[in-house]
Amino acid sequence: MNKLYQFDPDEVDNITIRFGEDFYHKVLRDIAVYADQWKLSSLQLVASYSANLVFRCYSENYGNVVLKIGNPLFGGIVTELNTLYEYAGGRFCRVFDADIENGIILEECVQPGISLREESSLEQRLSIFCSLYSGLHKTPANAAIYPTYIQWVCRITDYMSKRQDCTDLYAYMQKAKDMCLAVANLYSQKLLLHGDLHHDNILLGDAGQYRIIDPKGVIGDPVFDVPRFILNEFEDEITAELYKKINAILCNLEEKLTIPQDILKQCLYIETTMGACWSVEDGSPADHYSSLMERVAFADSILNSI
Repeated sequence: MNKLYQFDPDEVDNITIRFGEDFYHKVLRDIAVYADQWKLSSLQLVASYSANLVFRCYSENYGNVVLKIGNPLFGGIVTELNTLYEYAGGRFCRVFDADIENGIILEECVQPGISLREESSLEQRLSIFCSLYSGLHKTPANAAIYPTYIQWVCRITDYMSKRQDCTDLYAYMQKAKDMCLAVANLYSQKLLLHGDLHHDNILLGDAGQYRIIDPKGVIGDPVFDVPRFILNEFEDEITAELYKKINAILCNLEEKLTIPQDILKQCLYIETTMGACWSVEDGSPADHYSSLMERVAFADSILNSI
């Protein structure tokens, strides 16, 4: 048993269900190896169970750090590392060390690390997002190592075409694909995008400056990096008030980012639909499909709002 971190039974279950038992044993080995290599202690698991396993910890060499252990079956950690290397700090967290062949990254732990979600003022959230977004994107040194946003959309559309239990959602996704190709024809820059630029990946750092974490690394026009922020402003229930709120956000972003509202609305529809389809692909229970459809239908209704 690894003495550096003791997983409780629920954590073991969550890891093996999400990643598989082989990955759980890999994690035990990796903790022992890299804790010694990077002088790590005080490991705390971040219970997100997304694409990687994440620990906050302390390094004698670097101070407060985050240890990421990637699952090769999920992919993404290579593009994440390369994106962080491309940006080399600045608005992004820094990489201290990595073993990319084994899917390991040691990076800066943004302190105090309060999510933008915790900022109570919508106007302030919008201002912070726009300040980070504006001028953020750059031409990658090697675009070929990253997927493109269009590839993301086309791949999930193809997947949904094979699902016989989600024909209505597939129809929405096919519409999203056509819309994506049309938007990409108008907004055709091939820059390095974050790919997941939402509230929980924007953290308050020292000196009151917000920093960006967890890039996916994808090539496309910067307009495609806006909608995940808007999606985080959705609420549990679809109401008339939410409809007003999202339209107000679109007006604000149009002014601050000089992106026409109709483009922002289309990007939001594409991202909402793709996210719902990813949930299906990730094994969302069938009884959740109606709520996924409700969110997509809401994004669809925004398209025609004035």
